[in-house]
Amino acid sequence: MTMVTYCTNHKSTETGLRCGKCDKPICGRCVVFTPVGTRCRECARLTRIPTYNVGAAYFARGLAAGMAVALGIGVLGGYLLKAGVLPVPYLFGPLMLAGIGYVTAEAVSLATNRKRGPILLAVAVTSFIAGYLALEILTPGTLVVAGLWGIAAFIVAIAVIVGRLR
Repeated sequence: MTMVTYCTNHKSTETGLRCGKCDKPICGRCVVFTPVGTRCRECARLTRIPTYNVGAAYFARGLAAGMAVALGIGVLGGYLLKAGVLPVPYLFGPLMLAGIGYVTAEAVSLATNRKRGPILLAVAVTSFIAGYLALEILTPGTLVVAGLWGIAAFIVAIAVIVGRLR
């Protein structure tokens, strides 16, 4: 006669699995597969990958770098457009937005020691939008996101940021 074993965490679930380290009975919902065998959640010690572990200090550094770079480029670009130094053909506007997106994402990444994740992605997108708004305030109507061409340029810039920090 075999003895029925129940999961330690789910008392009504029968199981034949055990943790390879502490020998605690675990069910299919509790098992964690590791390179050295099956473990319970306590023995597996699940932690986030350090690249995606963003604390408050990294968040603040990323926000400061992203805003400084995006607003700096937006203000500089606005003054250069006003002075007539930069041409504004239909192709240059989207390239400028994609460039602002890339440089902003790179600044956030460098300031946070190449960390990634949804929080830093939101920081970079917010910084990009702030830089775009600064550019638009200084040169009203020059690069306004209107029509399919402008919307496509804005989407490309966001896609560049997402590709860099995802």
